[in-house]
Amino acid sequence: METEEMLDESGEETETVSSAKVGVGFVSGMLFGILLGAGVALLFAPDEGEKTRGRLRKQMSSLKDDAREGLDRAGSRTREELLRRQKQLRAELKRVRERAREALD
Repeated sequence: METEEMLDESGEETETVSSAKVGVGFVSGMLFGILLGAGVALLFAPDEGEKTRGRLRKQMSSLKDDAREGLDRAGSRTREELLRRQKQLRAELKRVRERAREALD
């Protein structure tokens, strides 16, 4: 494992693990956990494989549709907010221009 040697407050050398190595270990652990969980779920599934896959397909399709609708709503709200702020900025810019003209006159 890659380590870095450092001096602690007392002046003694200590070793710290590189953050890249920790990240790789974490991701590896997550992937292992996902695969293990999927395997256990398949072993204890109450229905036949085809029924389970069909049910999962329907649920995934429903989740995909829900996610798409959520993204569409978020996009609409974002566009509305951007237009509102654009109007505010234009109005403020207009006020600043008028004040600048008055100051120059």
